Amino acid sequence: MDKRFFSLFNLTEERAIELLDTPQSEIGEEDSRYIAASHLINFPTERAIAALMRAVQQTDPTLDNRIVRRKSVETLGRLQAARALPVIRSCLSDSDCYTVENAVWAIGEIGTQDAEILEEIAQLLDKPGQTYRVIIHTLTKLNYAPALDRIRKFVNDLDPPTASAASAAVCRLTGDFSQMGKVVAMLQHTNVLGRRLSIQDLIDARYYAAIPNIAKCPVSLVFRLRGIRMLAEAGISDKSLTFTSIQPYLEQALRDDPADLDLVHCYEKLPDLPFLIRQLYETDFGRCYLATKTILEYYSEAAPAALFATYDEEANNDYGAHFHVIKLFGWLKHSPACDLLLEALHNTQPQFQKSRAAAAIALGEIGEKLAIPALQACLATKIWDLQYAALMALEKLGDLSGYQSDATDRDWLVQAKIEAHNSVKS
Repeated sequence: MDKRFFSLFNLTEERAIELLDTPQSEIGEEDSRYIAASHLINFPTERAIAALMRAVQQTDPTLDNRIVRRKSVETLGRLQAARALPVIRSCLSDSDCYTVENAVWAIGEIGTQDAEILEEIAQLLDKPGQTYRVIIHTLTKLNYAPALDRIRKFVNDLDPPTASAASAAVCRLTGDFSQMGKVVAMLQHTNVLGRRLSIQDLIDARYYAAIPNIAKCPVSLVFRLRGIRMLAEAGISDKSLTFTSIQPYLEQALRDDPADLDLVHCYEKLPDLPFLIRQLYETDFGRCYLATKTILEYYSEAAPAALFATYDEEANNDYGAHFHVIKLFGWLKHSPACDLLLEALHNTQPQFQKSRAAAAIALGEIGEKLAIPALQACLATKIWDLQYAALMALEKLGDLSGYQSDATDRDWLVQAKIEAHNSVKS
């Protein structure tokens, strides 16, 4: 049995540094320098940063050590360790393309306006075998206009995510939005990663016109909400948008009704219910939403028993399927599921966080007024989508007390919703 991961959450900073400083050839079977490099994200100290820099400079060519170097570079980026920039920059000429990719990404996370470093990154666009999407994304993020002509060459790249990033970059660096239709079209890509990456490109380009399209994109709610939220924040800040202009799309995304999505998959013939239940466990949420929509249209009477069964067997411990089961009970308006929904509403395990907002929406759909106190309590959490979903559910249940509360620790979107409601009322 592999015991390397058993100590992950008990690893001290000192022990992680000790492991990282140990030569790869001397590492025991139950230890892992990779885990040490990953775990140091929890210790944003000078000692941890120094240890990660030393790990990057250990150039033993074995695969295990190369993987540790990649992870160390990534962790330095996540820590935004500016003093590590020279060490990370040295990786731009590395023979391992994944180390180069992580170095480019890390520099983007840390940030720099050093023209020599930015030009060195831009020159990678002419080097074969690189991850051009990451390079383009970083150069765009750091507003390196001298790379524009080199980026343009990728607008029609055969790799759609690369072409999408290049189109977004041209838009951001020139203000020319003529290529953004290609990026919006990527929201309907058959590959789920392509759809997710297109949302990031639309964020990078600050293409506010895509907010309605993002709301309908068949990917996990997390990606849609992130896209809408980040575009809203930028657009409201530069006065291109108002809260009322984005509110319908934000709330459409939070409701997460599969009927509101532009699905990219389809069935040649109607599947049976057991097949559809298994589809709720897919990592491509586009398939999950298609299954959900089909269950609601063709199996509404038989579905509740099947959902309870799959919940007991497996979905209670699978955060993706858990989310879809919770939402289905709401769309089915199946009141016997209220206890399960209330349990989900109070589940504080991080991996089940999005199920809490889903449970709030589901309780509102069922019309369970006994849930009002529990939903009111959610307004005091620090989870913005749960706060917002609780307000939506309370409104559906006829309880408007959330609009009168005077909490001071609200998320800005929740506060904007309350202010918009109160201004209409007055």
